[in-house]
Amino acid sequence: MTRQHSRAGTKGVPRAAREQQVLAAATAEFGRHGYEATTVADIAARVGVTKALVHQYFGSKQDLCLACLDPIGDRLLAAIRAAMAEGVTGAPPTPLRVLHGLFTALDEQREAWFVLYDASLPPGTDAARRAAYYRDAIDDLAAIGTADLLHAAGSGDPLDADALTHAWRGLCTALVRWWINHPDQSPEAMTRRCARLFAAGRTILAGGDTS
Repeated sequence: MTRQHSRAGTKGVPRAAREQQVLAAATAEFGRHGYEATTVADIAARVGVTKALVHQYFGSKQDLCLACLDPIGDRLLAAIRAAMAEGVTGAPPTPLRVLHGLFTALDEQREAWFVLYDASLPPGTDAARRAAYYRDAIDDLAAIGTADLLHAAGSGDPLDADALTHAWRGLCTALVRWWINHPDQSPEAMTRRCARLFAAGRTILAGGDTS
């Protein structure tokens, strides 16, 4: 994927604002290209500062990745927990609420999802462990939701729950990847699209597909 750098100037920007610019650029680069393929020079060029300045503010590339992970992970966990707690009469089903929460949390930087789900993070590093912590926390919430769905459907097989949790993770990842390629789609539009897809899936699985 071709990198497109946007220079933001190098003077007259308060340090706190510059740090946020660097974090946003790093999240974009790590999310789009993966940890292994991203360099500090790429991130610095995207902001319009020197590589030395990025190191001065954040330390090593792994330290910078760690600085990106916490805001992303915390934002996603908060969105999922809020969505799962919103079960009131007339509210959309939990899966749709969760997806809407994810889309809303990611709307300003959709590729952030792939900073957490990055297979190129070096195994055993602090960054890999931190990303795994957030992925596990998201999976734990997904497991609660899928167990409730399966219980309502009459399935008590724990392997069913485990399989559905993995399928849900893959579905979320696939939807976010599609969404990145369709930047005109708002979180609300994505949620409505998912509702239509779920409805179509139920019809097909119930044998209502006459094609």
